[in-house]
Amino acid sequence: MAKKILLIEDEKILLEMYKEKFSQEGYEMILSIDAEKGLKLAKKEKPDLIILDILLPEKDGIFLLEERKKDPEIASIPVVALSNYDHPDVRKKALELGAKEYIIKTDFTPQEIVEKIKHYLPK
Repeated sequence: MAKKILLIEDEKILLEMYKEKFSQEGYEMILSIDAEKGLKLAKKEKPDLIILDILLPEKDGIFLLEERKKDPEIASIPVVALSNYDHPDVRKKALELGAKEYIIKTDFTPQEIVEKIKHYLPK
């Protein structure tokens, strides 16, 4: 059975590109463009991993990490933050709230990001 990844990204071009990249690797992709919908999808779909943009409309990625931590149903789902927002306080907060890694999108090619994230998926 294919591993499920929930991708929460508000930039549609990036959402589609990462969907394509991970789908080519055999992963089932669930997509959301905002944190609140992403939270609902996480509860409903129980993905194996969440890839989370930090800067999102309305509620940000930190909100999702805080809510995830409070909810025993989804608290154990690994999250990788994937953002272009490189602020030390935000990075620290995301990691304190349980993000496995905080990846800056512009530091890696999309394929390198896929390879990095695959390490966090349960075997």
